[in-house]
Amino acid sequence: MALNDEIADARRVIVTEGYDMSIGEIINLYRDNELQINPAYQRLFRWDPTRKARLIESILLGLPLPPIFVYQRDDGVWELIDGLQRVSTVLEFVGILKGAEGLALPGSRLEGTSFLPSLYNVGWEPSSPDMDDGIGTSLQVQLKRARIRVEILKQESDPLIKYELFQRLNTGGINLSQQEVRNSVALMINPQVHSALIGCAESPLFMQVIDQTDVAIERQAHVELAVRFFAFRNVPYTQKLDVHEYLDRSLVELCTSQVIDLALEVNAFNRTFSLLAATLGNSAFKRWDGNAFSGKFLMSVFEVVALGVSRNIDAIEAMDSELRTEFLRVKCRDLWSKPEFLSYSGAGVRGTTRLANLLPIAPGYFLP
Repeated sequence: MALNDEIADARRVIVTEGYDMSIGEIINLYRDNELQINPAYQRLFRWDPTRKARLIESILLGLPLPPIFVYQRDDGVWELIDGLQRVSTVLEFVGILKGAEGLALPGSRLEGTSFLPSLYNVGWEPSSPDMDDGIGTSLQVQLKRARIRVEILKQESDPLIKYELFQRLNTGGINLSQQEVRNSVALMINPQVHSALIGCAESPLFMQVIDQTDVAIERQAHVELAVRFFAFRNVPYTQKLDVHEYLDRSLVELCTSQVIDLALEVNAFNRTFSLLAATLGNSAFKRWDGNAFSGKFLMSVFEVVALGVSRNIDAIEAMDSELRTEFLRVKCRDLWSKPEFLSYSGAGVRGTTRLANLLPIAPGYFLP
């Protein structure tokens, strides 16, 4: 298909419109349950008090705000796709932002800013009847009259477009890693799959085997590795796709497939990493230096070992305990002498090339 035809087809599955609205209208829509924010997304509401105060400052100073994106459901209700921090900051300041239990959270109080130091400790309303620390009626009206662009993804669009849009708008941002965006997408599409992924990723044996740093865990590296495991087992890799785009698409497939048996996949995950933890511990995905496994976690080793062991888990588990340990140790050691692995596991090899060449060899390599 020619590029122009691909563009035309893609545009047909996206139906949008947009217009400017006052912040007061946004507040009313949320209060009337016509604008929905999934409470589970609020764990991504990370702005610190300084950034919250600067947003309110920008509104009061009349500075333009970036647009927000919503998806219009069949019942006319808007789901917030992008703009969580901005909208939540305003709603929290006003005192109507709802928590996970559906109850309004306490209204926030601001910090002083460089232009408006008097915002310090100011709230939407006074903290008590005898205090003069509320923003005041005139500034409340000014804030509610400020306008923001709302881009609306109509329900006529492809149902999965809102997840794609969420990924495009958030991936590469300063707040969310690519896997954090995927976590949100999984939660949007299928909470059961999201829960299973998080449960697998946070299991103690898996955390032991992957041996990730605290910083990597904070950025959800462990969940990405769990996604990779399920993706490798269920979604064939197409070399034309960027690796992260492949993971994005695989996650949507995992969340929407009527064929993939989630319980069976979780069982395979638990058996695979329990076995690796018992036999190799945190050496499972490290380099063999000629004498021992050492160094840091290597993605290329994970891709071959995790997939290969999982595909042969029945046969490997059936082996005698000592023989099984020796088999896995030797296989992981000898991987570093295989020309196919060495050719496609180096630092200069692109992820697309690595996956296309290493994934196919994994099942056969770990066949007892």
